[in-house]
Amino acid sequence: MKTAKILVCDPYLELDCAHAVASALKPEFKVQMITLENLPFALYDCDLLVVGGGIGDSDVFDDVMSRNNIRAVQDYVEAGGKYLGICMGAYWAGGLYFDIVPLAIGQYVVTQDNGIGHEDPTVAKISWQGVEHNMYFYDGCTFHAPTKDTEVVARYQNGYPMAVIENNQVGLIGCHPESEQWWFDDFDVNYYSPQHAQLLKDFVIRLVTN
Repeated sequence: MKTAKILVCDPYLELDCAHAVASALKPEFKVQMITLENLPFALYDCDLLVVGGGIGDSDVFDDVMSRNNIRAVQDYVEAGGKYLGICMGAYWAGGLYFDIVPLAIGQYVVTQDNGIGHEDPTVAKISWQGVEHNMYFYDGCTFHAPTKDTEVVARYQNGYPMAVIENNQVGLIGCHPESEQWWFDDFDVNYYSPQHAQLLKDFVIRLVTN
């Protein structure tokens, strides 16, 4: 059984998001929560490092991530380790942070015809392998300048990439497919769908078996 280790640094990498990802991946994966303090050691027997979402600007990275932790993640990926970034974790894969993908990663809500136009929690209209969904979204990212090694798995309504796998090794998702039903309690319409968690699990299986 593959082991997925989920990095928690509440509130920036929220425990709620981590538990939701864990629920989506079980029982096919053995799941462990890890912290910044034990990150370098936890990567030695890790099949998938998961860096999820949370509250705050992506630039908080410089305040919470030590040079040793940055180097540990870079070494892990360079050695063939698999990385899954969701929302904040997807931003952090970019060149200003962990620098483990060649993609330019930026806010989706500043793109043309994005259909959202604000940074508050909402749903984004997306197409996942040709099937349309309304998926939980909280100021997530999109991915510019894809390379020949970029597989686009899902797109936002304006065609910008929402979920990608780079070089069969790094999976990045702008929305929150792990979202649980209570996340939608303050919405006018409850868009919760258990199918989204299954999409995440399928995405991860694809990532780790490539």
